Amino acid sequence: MPRDQIGALKSLMDDYPLIDVIFLQFCASHYIYSVEDFLVHDVNMFVASAEKYINSDRLKQGINQLLSIVETCHQPWVDGLMLLEDREQNKHYLPTGCESFDMLLQAGFREGHVTELVGPSSSGKTQVCFQVASNVAMKLGGVVFLDSGNSFSPTRIKQIVTHISGIPENQVYGNLLQAMRNIECHSVFDIYALLNVLRQLKLNLKSQTGYQVRLIIIDSISSLISPILGGSNAQGHALMVSIGYLLKELADKHNIAVVVTNHMVSGEGGTLKPALGESWKNVPHVRLQLSRDHASNFSVMHVLRHPFMASGRSVKVMIP
Repeated sequence: MPRDQIGALKSLMDDYPLIDVIFLQFCASHYIYSVEDFLVHDVNMFVASAEKYINSDRLKQGINQLLSIVETCHQPWVDGLMLLEDREQNKHYLPTGCESFDMLLQAGFREGHVTELVGPSSSGKTQVCFQVASNVAMKLGGVVFLDSGNSFSPTRIKQIVTHISGIPENQVYGNLLQAMRNIECHSVFDIYALLNVLRQLKLNLKSQTGYQVRLIIIDSISSLISPILGGSNAQGHALMVSIGYLLKELADKHNIAVVVTNHMVSGEGGTLKPALGESWKNVPHVRLQLSRDHASNFSVMHVLRHPFMASGRSVKVMIP
């Protein structure tokens, strides 16, 4: 069975008798509703939990059944030539509309990549999101903007579209209309709402002919994930890993550039570091840090990690 057909566990009930209502209830008690949820859980702990039930043997058989299903659903092997062709034909760069940023990033945000913007409050992360959303929506195609703090501003989009259009404000209506039509904004205030939107987006991309998204923005992902982390909260960690996996899958399979924002927290010795910890650190392909000189109103973008360039490069720019 192809992997994309086994998302929800309940879809397996007809073909696998061990995956029954009782097993699904057991899984739901551990917040496992899909194969993806199952994959990010510790199997040994899951088995240990099953052993506490009267019907432990049946539950463990169900776990083994899930493991064997997963074993048969590995992605096919691809060679280097296929990867190169996919990169050259399908993974394009989306310009931000800011020449300095695009020069630093070798043309913009790359489709197939998850790019993280990290920085303290008021460093310009949301403004960069507005900038790239405006440029992509006006010139290239669909943008899904997931807003966790009611910060999305149509007025700001209008200002940026006017600026990058390079024409008088009274003549910019056509460009503004195009940009606004291409931006789909969702308010998401917790991790479960984010998961629901991303899963629905995944279904739409698979099933709706002509439904095309070039860019997904989550501003901010840390405000959604941080509340469920801390201590020994295994569920919170699993949800974070599941979000990261889903974003990478959407980016790669549908040739989408994904941009997320993350705040900074105090690290050892009071040094600021990106939030969400070491497990999240390996999710983004690209990690960029923003800082702002409030006296001059310039923002500085530093490359912390990038697959195609050395870290440490930076550029200073004034966001319009």
